[in-house]
Amino acid sequence: MDPWRTALVHARDGRIWIRGHDVASLMQSATFTDTIFLLHRGRLPDTRERRILDAILTASADHGPGAPSCAAARLAASGNRQSLSAAVAAGVLAIGDEHGGAGESCMRVIADGLGRVKARNTSIDAAASEIVAEARREARRIPGFGHRVHSVDPRVDVLFELARQDGRESDGVLFLRALHTAIAAAVKPLPINIDGALAALLHDLGFPAEAGKLLFIVARVVGLTAEVAEEHAREKPMRIKIPVEYDGVPPIGD
Repeated sequence: MDPWRTALVHARDGRIWIRGHDVASLMQSATFTDTIFLLHRGRLPDTRERRILDAILTASADHGPGAPSCAAARLAASGNRQSLSAAVAAGVLAIGDEHGGAGESCMRVIADGLGRVKARNTSIDAAASEIVAEARREARRIPGFGHRVHSVDPRVDVLFELARQDGRESDGVLFLRALHTAIAAAVKPLPINIDGALAALLHDLGFPAEAGKLLFIVARVVGLTAEVAEEHAREKPMRIKIPVEYDGVPPIGD
């Protein structure tokens, strides 16, 4: 049988290497954010890249027990007191296209728009307006905008300011801002949300589109473990009761 191939980690008796870097050395000189960057990009980040990725991970770690992933983890923890991993896994499984996946989708929109700019020698503003017009005709939402809780997402300006200070406000951020303006002109003003902000910054850091979802998962697992631990520590088993209103066929013979 052919062996599995990997360029990520090599381990033998007494030694472990991550992307060629000795793990004992990383433990002494690198941060966890450095290691995440190393695993996904194949190299260690510079100081500015570390700062931005660290802020993205912090911004995505938790949004309270009402977020779908946190609610799912809490519900599983309420009904299953024997398996911490099952409860955390339930939270991860609740992450999808609508919750936690918009970052990946937004990265694809940004890449599409910037591809049009390059291929057609057109402006960022024109490409953004074209994408918004297409979305309106097809009745599609553009990911990365709007929020069910925040009229202004408090995490977005912090991330953009870090990018500006560190010289990383590049094409991804510029295109997202152009989309923001085009949506306001064609539809109505919508706030940029955390998915849009992390999508723009991850694009400018050179990550592929799927990193928009994968790195959200990395960050959110931290919050899920805390949500599950609190559920076990503070609440009784089976304490979560979801109101249900039956509106089907009336009971026969009642």
